[in-house]
Amino acid sequence: MGSHTDSTDPTPATPAGRDGLDTLLAQPGRAVVAVDFDGTLAPIVADPDQARAHPAAVPALAALAPKVAAVAVVTGRPAAVAVRNGGFAGVPGLEHLVVLGHYGAERWDARTGTVSAPAPHPGVAAALAELPGVLDGAGVGQGAWVEEKGRAVAVHTRRAADPQAAFEVLRDPLTELATRHGLIVEPGRLVLELRPPGMDKGVALLEYVREIDATSVLYAGDDLGDLPAFAAVEKLRTEGTPGLLVCSGSDEVTELRERADLVVDGPEGVVRLLRRLADQLG
Repeated sequence: MGSHTDSTDPTPATPAGRDGLDTLLAQPGRAVVAVDFDGTLAPIVADPDQARAHPAAVPALAALAPKVAAVAVVTGRPAAVAVRNGGFAGVPGLEHLVVLGHYGAERWDARTGTVSAPAPHPGVAAALAELPGVLDGAGVGQGAWVEEKGRAVAVHTRRAADPQAAFEVLRDPLTELATRHGLIVEPGRLVLELRPPGMDKGVALLEYVREIDATSVLYAGDDLGDLPAFAAVEKLRTEGTPGLLVCSGSDEVTELRERADLVVDGPEGVVRLLRRLADQLG
């Protein structure tokens, strides 16, 4: 279904995708443009703390945001971290931006500059306390890097001598640890995240699109954690709300590429698409 499409031809490969784009362009004032952060607005890096939005991302979002109903960044990261690493605060034109952090459990509104969130799940702190022993027991020890995310904890293997092998070795013990503390494991690109159930980008996106009462939605992502958001757009389509699914091209995650209406060349291609939409809307 998906298509290898270069940035000079941003035409969706599917009828549903073309319908989504056409509706967005025809009724931009009721369109939601939603994007993932890591791998979509920001290039993937070995140390997630060093991830920063593509230099042209914020200008592209600021050019587009005033012309649509809303722009949302939907991420597994804490909302405040995404805002900091994205450089989203205090940017003219981004007054309608929201960041749905921790898969929608947190929300940052540009207009108020504040984060709203419920209390964290107690299982996250409990799992975090046990993680060093689990990693040592699996024989990966220093090869894995633990990212504390407040409402979740992520174990990255990108720095290991054999990143994919370390990832596979950790799947079962981390799943057992998560289950013991009422959490689930979300696999990604050389990362396993332990987080509470019921939080995913699909739930966050559906709720936000319905809150805005949007007549179309664009969602761009790059990883397995974006599949629920893709499913949400597909669900909205069946209910009569057109949508466009964009894959921020990665050979690491073929499932997303195959379900996308449009494949672009990583964050550079995403930014180019956002800028093109802003230009088309005049």
